[in-house]
Amino acid sequence: MPHVETQMRREVLEIPVAVQRLLDHGGDDIRRAADAIRERNPAFMISVARGSSDHVATYLKYAAELLTGTPMASVGPSIASIYKRQLTLTGSVCLSVSQSGKSPDIVDTTHMARAGGALTLAMTNDPNSPLAAAADHTLNLHAGPELSVAATKTFVNSAVAGIWLLAEWAEDKSLCAAIRDLPERLERAIAMDWSMVQTALGHRNSIYCLGRGPAYAISNEAALKFKETCQIHAESYSSAEVLHGPVSIVDSGFPVIAFAAADEAETALADVADAIAQKGATVFATTPQVRHTTSLPTERTGHSLTDPIALIASFYAMVEQVATSRGIDPDTPRHLKKVTETR
Repeated sequence: MPHVETQMRREVLEIPVAVQRLLDHGGDDIRRAADAIRERNPAFMISVARGSSDHVATYLKYAAELLTGTPMASVGPSIASIYKRQLTLTGSVCLSVSQSGKSPDIVDTTHMARAGGALTLAMTNDPNSPLAAAADHTLNLHAGPELSVAATKTFVNSAVAGIWLLAEWAEDKSLCAAIRDLPERLERAIAMDWSMVQTALGHRNSIYCLGRGPAYAISNEAALKFKETCQIHAESYSSAEVLHGPVSIVDSGFPVIAFAAADEAETALADVADAIAQKGATVFATTPQVRHTTSLPTERTGHSLTDPIALIASFYAMVEQVATSRGIDPDTPRHLKKVTETR
């Protein structure tokens, strides 16, 4: 069937422009927030998020720990919104991520974190949202309106804003340079041909997504997008965990995508991808270090911590095509709406 240009497709193609807009207009807020973190010198950080935003938080957890040596943990929003508990967070930093800034549980947890002594930072695409009002600092994502239910450019701009914040805090010039180059890199990433994954999926309705380190967050986001846009049952695993039980499901032709950045985990992930391929799976990996697995064309970004952002851009372009090839409109997934307000 002919490919119909969906709203999701248009928003994926807009990702480089949206990132450039963030780079042009978001610097002052990010530098002020980075200065505040540096002054706080936190012993630890927490994140508050759900859905795609929580996958951004997972990416930033690994980045914060690798870049600054500061541990970061996810806090369940229900601790504040349902259980009405107060955590002791003196001297910490709380990063709340929500593209709409409207979910009551994320807002409640941000209020709780601030009351508990944390420096609170909100990353949102609406600087006038309740979440922005609850936080000490707001980082406007500058992604522009996102109409498709599936988050794409807001996910990418959240990841870019977060890694830029960490780079400024750490005063890492090489990472800052890689971030400035992202719009051009993302243009190329979106143009990568991953149609072989679509072909391998065929009529199958299950897939594994794998990652390690910061790329594990991309695996999580990819699995979510397969479910919400394609109605494909997808599970995400760390490549360190998949051989501890989940691999038993693998049969001949079982599809797997392994997401690897050009970092210290790349070789280990490639080895696991090859091991699963030798068990009969059809495995694709974003690394040339594989022997029994199909290597996907990949845009590297000049820094291992920004590589995962290019990976998700390539994936978004592909998964939208999988959805439409199955006759599914990814703009209006069944049972879903754009803003989910949980309590």
